[in-house]
Amino acid sequence: MSLLGEIERIKRLVAYCKRLCNTSNPFEIADQLGILYQIGNLKQEGCYMFLKNHRYIFLSDQLSREELILVMAHELGHALLDRKSNCYFIRNKTLLLNSRLERRANLFAAYLLIPDDLIAEFNGYTMEQMSLCTGYPKELIELRLK
Repeated sequence: MSLLGEIERIKRLVAYCKRLCNTSNPFEIADQLGILYQIGNLKQEGCYMFLKNHRYIFLSDQLSREELILVMAHELGHALLDRKSNCYFIRNKTLLLNSRLERRANLFAAYLLIPDDLIAEFNGYTMEQMSLCTGYPKELIELRLK
């Protein structure tokens, strides 16, 4: 599938999740879709695992609220796009990775967390300014704006 086709597919999936669950909160979406998650002592920021036909997301208890939301959105992308793959989120690496799985999870998180109206609200801002105002990493904003 071409990158544009993949982006369109991810945008449709995000729109479907938001409409179905009536929220863009990745924790609420996971709850409504039966994707289990746990916050605890973890060496990575987060990971997604498919175990015994169930989807699990594990998140580090060392993350700030904003980081938890970002990592949860990323891992939710894995749960929905790459159901049977086990994936780990490592800060300063995962957002920069070009692997197909990580790129798709990053795109899912970007479209889930940064809607068009938020982009319009920060029209004229640099990516750095938008990052400071929203709390989202510059790499995620850059990915969403491409």
